[in-house]
Amino acid sequence: MKRILFVDDESNILDGIRRMLHAERKRWDMQFATGGEGALQACEAGTFDVVVSDMRMPGMDGATLLGHIRDRFPSTARIVLSGYAEAALAMRAVPVAHRFLTKPCSAAELQATIERVCTLQDILGAPEIRKVVGAVGELPSLSSTYASLTQAVRDPNTSISRVAEIIEHDVAMSAKVLQLVNSAFFGLAQNVTSLQTAVAHLGMETIKNLALASETFRIFSPSSQIPQSVYETLQQHAHRTAAIASMLPVDSKSRDITVVAALLHDVGRLILASRVPDTFCSLLARAREGKCEPFETEEELLGVSHAEIGAYLLGLWGIPNLAVEAIAHHHHPTRIPHSGFDSSIAVYVADVLAHELNAHPQDSTGSELREADRACLETLGILQRFPEFHELALQVRD
Repeated sequence: MKRILFVDDESNILDGIRRMLHAERKRWDMQFATGGEGALQACEAGTFDVVVSDMRMPGMDGATLLGHIRDRFPSTARIVLSGYAEAALAMRAVPVAHRFLTKPCSAAELQATIERVCTLQDILGAPEIRKVVGAVGELPSLSSTYASLTQAVRDPNTSISRVAEIIEHDVAMSAKVLQLVNSAFFGLAQNVTSLQTAVAHLGMETIKNLALASETFRIFSPSSQIPQSVYETLQQHAHRTAAIASMLPVDSKSRDITVVAALLHDVGRLILASRVPDTFCSLLARAREGKCEPFETEEELLGVSHAEIGAYLLGLWGIPNLAVEAIAHHHHPTRIPHSGFDSSIAVYVADVLAHELNAHPQDSTGSELREADRACLETLGILQRFPEFHELALQVRD
């Protein structure tokens, strides 16, 4: 049974939530705490799968509480439920909360949000991995990208499209911007899957605050274990994969979400590299020794790969379902059913093409494909089209 903790400084609000979710009492062990101090005491008495907290509370406010929970109970999913849809509050909540809901919140929306978070936890069942992912408040960005962004937002003549272009080149910044714009704080009627649209909705002032006045963007610090070149290569691969995905024959309605999923498909590698560098380096060494793909070594040693790890975090952050699904299965697209050339297939194909072009830049036939990929493409019914996709990919080579 999932354990859910609701936190508010007003007991009548908690009573309303208790009544609203009365039908879930047989599935969820729901506890209610008045104020941040009481909530921390409840967490120390017994861990929770999800904590749903108000933001504005006397004494310890919601952002402070969720920061403590992130640090002390990282496997717990953290949701803000606030009656104040203010950008300033959002800035404080972004580093510590996975999801953002506004009051009044319907029973259906609250139930669905908690349900989806719990489902994601079940998918990534290893407690150690949940702790690593749950502790992530921000992902590392390259210092060059961060410098470009800070310079751009300080210049009053910089256009919003230029800012979006800079953010699009950074995996970590892109993920955070999409998390924020799709939160309830901005009250948009539908999910935003285009980074240009996301930046336009947030506006220059919010982006400036993200870059200069909050902890949302973090600069990667190279170490002896993981040099900056590893992050640069990851960023280059992500950008190339997204560019290739944009040219593949997906439905026009799915194109934006396909490109976003392709850009973010290796977020799990960022998580491993930044949060458990020793493990990340060991996995890379093991893959080199065994002459296999890194994701295969991850599955062998961790039980999951960076695909599921990244999808779990992005799912917690509220990135749209179709993108999360494409990211989760980008090494095993045959695990799920497909209707035509959808986003999941496109991200898989774009990833394969990006790797192949990097390893075999002169091959235009796909003859150097791994046997596993050849079999997968055949199962998907698109092996014969691979040379066609390869020709498209050649147009976006660096």
